[in-house]
Amino acid sequence: MTSLFRRCPTAGCTLSCGQIRLRCPPSTAAVRYGYSSWRPRIALRLTQPLCAAKYGGAWARSGLDEEGEKAGPRLCAVEEFASESGRKSVNRSAEVIIAAAVTVVMGVGNRVLYKLALVPLKNYPFFLAQLATVGYVIVYFSILSIRYRMGIVTDEMLSMPKTPFIVVGLLEALGAATGMAAGAMLSGASIPILSQAFLVWQILLSFIFLGRRYKLNQLLGCFLVAIGVILTVASGSGAGHSLKEAGIFWSLLMIVSFLFQAADTVLKEIIFLNATQKLKGGSLDMFVVNSFGSAFQAMFICLLLPFLSKLWGIPFSQLPNYLKDGTACFLNVGTLSRGCDGAPLLPLLFIVVNMGFNISLLHLIKISSAVVSCLASTFSVPIAIYVFTLPLPYLGVGPSLPAGFVAGATILIVGLLIYAWTPSSGSSSTSITAST
Repeated sequence: MTSLFRRCPTAGCTLSCGQIRLRCPPSTAAVRYGYSSWRPRIALRLTQPLCAAKYGGAWARSGLDEEGEKAGPRLCAVEEFASESGRKSVNRSAEVIIAAAVTVVMGVGNRVLYKLALVPLKNYPFFLAQLATVGYVIVYFSILSIRYRMGIVTDEMLSMPKTPFIVVGLLEALGAATGMAAGAMLSGASIPILSQAFLVWQILLSFIFLGRRYKLNQLLGCFLVAIGVILTVASGSGAGHSLKEAGIFWSLLMIVSFLFQAADTVLKEIIFLNATQKLKGGSLDMFVVNSFGSAFQAMFICLLLPFLSKLWGIPFSQLPNYLKDGTACFLNVGTLSRGCDGAPLLPLLFIVVNMGFNISLLHLIKISSAVVSCLASTFSVPIAIYVFTLPLPYLGVGPSLPAGFVAGATILIVGLLIYAWTPSSGSSSTSITAST
C-alpha cells in the first residue's frame, strides 16, 4: 500500500493525485488519503491561512502546495497596499485643500497689506519693491541655512543644476519689468481683467512642456473662474473704457508680463518633478528653489535698474537720492518722515505676508500643479475686493461692492467646483503623459 500525505492550504481547494481530483469542503478537518487496490481511504485536515475566509480557494494550486501557501499572503498584501494607497490619496487631497485654503488667505492678506503699505510709502512704491526683493534673498537664505544645519536640506539638493534657477530669476525679473511698464499706463481696474491671461498661459504651457491633458470640466471650470473675476472687478468700474484709452500695446505688454510669470511657475513645477528623479524619489526642499530663484532675480533686477527707474519716472542719476529718501520714510525718521505714518510696521507686515504668500504658493505648486495654485490665487481676488469695503486702518470706509460682485463671485465658485469635480480614479488635476 502506498500512502501519501498532502496539506490543503485553504478551504474549497482542489486536490489531484493521478486521475483523482478531490474537492475539499470548508468544514473538513484534515487531509490524509491512501491508495489500495480495493478502495481509497480519505481524511481531510484544512489549514486556513490569512485571508482565506475572503478569497477561499483563489490561491489554491493543484499539486503545487508551496505556491498556494505563498499566494494567500501575497493577495493579502495586495489588498493592504490598495487600502494604504486609498488612505494616501485621501490624505494628499486633504493636504492640497488645506494648502489651497492657506494660499487664498495669504493672497487676500497680500493684496490688502500691499494697499496699506503704500499709505506711508505712497511716494516710494519703487523703493518698496526693491526692499521686498532684497528681503527675499536675506530671509530665504537664512531659512535655507537653518534647514541645512538641521539636515532637512542635503548636499544633493544644493548640488542641483543652477541653470533652471537662473532662468527662474530671469523670468521673474522680466515679468516684473514688463508688468511695471504696462501697469504704469493701465488703470487699476483693468489689470485684474488682463491677469486672467495668466491662467490661460499656464494651461497652454503645462500642455506643451508637461504633456498635461485637461478634461472638459477642468477647462470649463477655468473659463468660468476667469469670467467670474472679470465680472467681479469690471462691473461698474469702467475697465473696458480704461482698456480702450490705454491702447492695445500696453494691454498686450501686460499679457506678455503674465506669460513670463506663468512660465516661471511651470518651470518651478518642472524643477520639482526633475528633482524627484535625480534625488531617487526624494523631494526637493522648496527653500532651495525660493532662495536661488530670488538671488538670481535680484541680480537681474539690478541689471534692469536703469530701465525700471525710468518706468517709475525716476532718472537713474537721481536713484541714490530716491532710495535714501525712501529709507528715511520707511524708518519714519528725519524731516522726510512727514506723511509716513504707519511705517515701518505696515511695510514690514506686507513683506512678511508677501513672503508667506510666495511660500504657500510654491508649496501648492510642489504638491499639486501650477494651475491649481493659480486658481487658489485667483479666488483671493473677490475676497480682497470685499475686504476693501470694510473700514480698515489708514484707509477708512471703503467703496461699496461693485454691482456684479455677487454674480461674479458665484460664477467663480461654480467654476472652482466644476474644475475640482473629477472621477475618483483620476488625479487631482491632470494626467501627465509626457516626460518632464
